[in-house]
Amino acid sequence: MGSKLNTAVDMVEVWRGDLLECLHRGHAVICDGTGEITEAWGDPTAVIYPRSAYKMIQALPLVESGAADAMGLRTDQLALCCASHMGAAIHTERVTRWLADLGLSESALRCGPQEPSDRPARDDLIRSGTPPCQIHNNCSGKHTGFLTMNKYMGGDAEYIDPAHPLQVAIRQVVDEVTGETSPGFGTDGCSAPSSMTTVHGLARAMAHFATAQTRNDARAKAQQRLIAAMIAFPELVSGEGGACTEIMRATGGRAAIKGGADGVYVAMIPDLGKGIALKIVDGGERAKETAIAALLIRLGVLDPAHPVARRHVGGPITNRRGMVVGQVRAAAALM
Repeated sequence: MGSKLNTAVDMVEVWRGDLLECLHRGHAVICDGTGEITEAWGDPTAVIYPRSAYKMIQALPLVESGAADAMGLRTDQLALCCASHMGAAIHTERVTRWLADLGLSESALRCGPQEPSDRPARDDLIRSGTPPCQIHNNCSGKHTGFLTMNKYMGGDAEYIDPAHPLQVAIRQVVDEVTGETSPGFGTDGCSAPSSMTTVHGLARAMAHFATAQTRNDARAKAQQRLIAAMIAFPELVSGEGGACTEIMRATGGRAAIKGGADGVYVAMIPDLGKGIALKIVDGGERAKETAIAALLIRLGVLDPAHPVARRHVGGPITNRRGMVVGQVRAAAALM
């Protein structure tokens, strides 16, 4: 990304009064089912880490191989495989039961403990004097999916090792759906490997998911199931109050969307056969949410008059007394 910073374009503006206080720049690509770019901003060849935005790709081997069916996974569990959840009870109770069904405990996870971002769950832990555990980690659903596939494969306990057959299989799938050979990988916040890809490659992969209904092979069927799971359970993919959950609901089931740390967002839109990928170069969380909402509005997938759209694109900034002091809005190029 370093050499691509100067090719990024203005995407999100933050105004305080009459002054443009912050400007977030980035790259974005919209792809069609052929993998061709239909619209782009910044540099499509910018290399990024997809971070948690590509969890549906990491879940593909689990479903495509037949392991998900052999292990009896439900639709809500497939949604959790794609989730960056908030650690609410609806998330942690499901993960706890899923681990038990595998004959495993929290100690089998390799994602590390994390304080839940769901406030009631966090407050309950504080009141009880209980430290957060790995099940509260926002990636615990993905990791329990890894453990499910690992049990099916008969792999060793260190399923996050880059040399583990599961991670090797995931990297191969990443290359196939992005249409690129990844230049390498890093280590994500949850300790799993994170493959590098270009913004174009990530958008191409999302379009590959979005057009899965036009194909009939095992991969396409797996892709359809994962998209359907995300759309059916948006509250599991993020959580109540989370932008991912709210925006997905606001599209009325037309799009499956997923954010990743440090400014990444993707969307899969089956009825248009299009995929979106974006990267805010400064990693701004607020900015990436505004940018993905703006692009969904641009494609006619999100109603600009919907309260969720209005909040994220052109939404007011309020101070601690509730006074409106500014505005966050998409830059003109996105709109």
